[in-house]
Amino acid sequence: MRHPLSLLPAFLLLFVAVSIEAFVVPWSRSDSAQFSAPQRHDSAGQQRPYQSRNVLPNLTWLRDFAIEKVFRVPKPVKAGPVRPGSFPHPSSSELPNTLLAKYGGDVVLRFNLSTPAEEKALAEAADTLFLDVWEFTQNWADIRLREDDVPSLLGLLPKSLQKAYSNLMPDLAKTIYQSYPSIAFADPSLSPNRADRSFTPALRTSDGVENIFFRDYQPLSVIVPWMKLMASMFTTHVRMINIGTTYEGRDIPALRVGVSPNLPQEDEEPRKTIIISGGFHAREWISVSTVTYIAWSLITSYGKSPGITKLLQEFDFVLIPTANPDGYVYTWENDRLWRKNRQQTSLRFCRGLDLDRGFGFEWDGTSYQSNPCSESYPGDEPFQAVESHRLAEWAKNETDSNGVNFVGFLDLHSYSQQVLYPYSYSCSADPPSLENLEELGMGLAKAIRISSGQQYGVASACEGAVSSNLTPAGGFSRMETGGGSAIDWFYHEMRVRYSYQVKLRDTGAYGFLLPKENIVPTGEEAFNAVKYFGDFLLGNKGIESNLVEEMHRGVVSHSKVQTGEEEQLVEDEEVEDYVAEINWELRRRRR
Repeated sequence: MRHPLSLLPAFLLLFVAVSIEAFVVPWSRSDSAQFSAPQRHDSAGQQRPYQSRNVLPNLTWLRDFAIEKVFRVPKPVKAGPVRPGSFPHPSSSELPNTLLAKYGGDVVLRFNLSTPAEEKALAEAADTLFLDVWEFTQNWADIRLREDDVPSLLGLLPKSLQKAYSNLMPDLAKTIYQSYPSIAFADPSLSPNRADRSFTPALRTSDGVENIFFRDYQPLSVIVPWMKLMASMFTTHVRMINIGTTYEGRDIPALRVGVSPNLPQEDEEPRKTIIISGGFHAREWISVSTVTYIAWSLITSYGKSPGITKLLQEFDFVLIPTANPDGYVYTWENDRLWRKNRQQTSLRFCRGLDLDRGFGFEWDGTSYQSNPCSESYPGDEPFQAVESHRLAEWAKNETDSNGVNFVGFLDLHSYSQQVLYPYSYSCSADPPSLENLEELGMGLAKAIRISSGQQYGVASACEGAVSSNLTPAGGFSRMETGGGSAIDWFYHEMRVRYSYQVKLRDTGAYGFLLPKENIVPTGEEAFNAVKYFGDFLLGNKGIESNLVEEMHRGVVSHSKVQTGEEEQLVEDEEVEDYVAEINWELRRRRR
């Protein structure tokens, strides 16, 4: 805190500025409420507005300067015209210094990969230069780096890759600026530990969304009270629970949604439970919002939708909006693209462990990405990441002591629109229930496509940018280590039969900076996938069975098609063809 005497000159300046303005400016303002502005006439005799006779035209800057110094008010950010429901789109020169210092000059490049040798070269170059690999699929890899480092990266790549790339985000700082719901940039000289942070969220609204909570991304300080509100409003089927404590001492909150029988039973069976988690990687905000959207949809559909009511009677859903609260808070207050948790490592200046590489099954932190500065750093030993350890401890305690049987695990991430099943650690080992995992995975992607038209790929989580191709050395080329993943641990150690990682929207246009207009559509996609997931576990085989059931009840098969005076019924063969489509896709994949 500054000494009071140091503020004396600023206070005097403020007093002088305000006093002069109070007595002088009203006499010179053309729009004063006390004086009507006289009209002047031009040479043609036409009236023209009177021009202000402000004797101190630059006085306002003196007053504003004094106020800024006394009260530490940040200077306003210049902005262009704002459309209704939108935010300013400043040029790079108008962005706050804090943002420009962190991301100014950064770009995101997409490399198109076609051979194992290209992927291996890109992976090694990214590791050598400590670059941030955003995402990778069977065909491409997105990498963030400083524009000045592009020549260094290209110099490490084969000629086939030196021109096989495109610039997805030429002005990353500007894209980040636009991703926040509302921004009030504070004075850069303020301490980062102060409450008035660089990024201050506010609940602004966007058109077309009824629920204000889903009109914007929300910080943890809003999400936790919202979860408490849900638990207090819907006491019959919602409870708020705590998974554990983070490295920095925050709770990992979750909602347990389900209707457990109240009547005592002699041979009470373990309660079948499905976990839906988000936010393992802090910057993946859409995964956090999607978990809350699924929770809201389940909670408010109970008693209204027969299908959801049945699901909540048969299963408990544990919804964890963010498994990484420390990292999530850090993305709001300091670094929008922070990925890991906030745990201290062996290198003082490189903090954080990758939570999704910290689980104990096939942990592989020594052979790849062993540098603490790596975005995929898994730690020095299994379960060193505090939050991963807490989640595993909680899950084991639930099964050992609380009569819980975990039957499903959906871990939401972004981006690339994929449904991934075990194993992540290796492509040379197939899970025992591979066919069932493929079948349900294809069904989840189908449910999304039917609901929104969005295409989600289905693959083993081990597959990197070049799927199922061996490197010249005989091993699989990886963009990052695949060991220690949550879906592998839950599948193998906890015997969760259906374990998936779902990578949500989009496919690279915005990446982790997905605009808020996608919150509800993405939530709807995921909610439809969850409904399919539950129906499948109930033995209904999801959407296809529901359609057949509706046909037999006459809901669909008695739909009438007018052809003149005749009415034709929709034939059952149409749905049979629809049901066979997934089976054909599965057979094609196995070939």
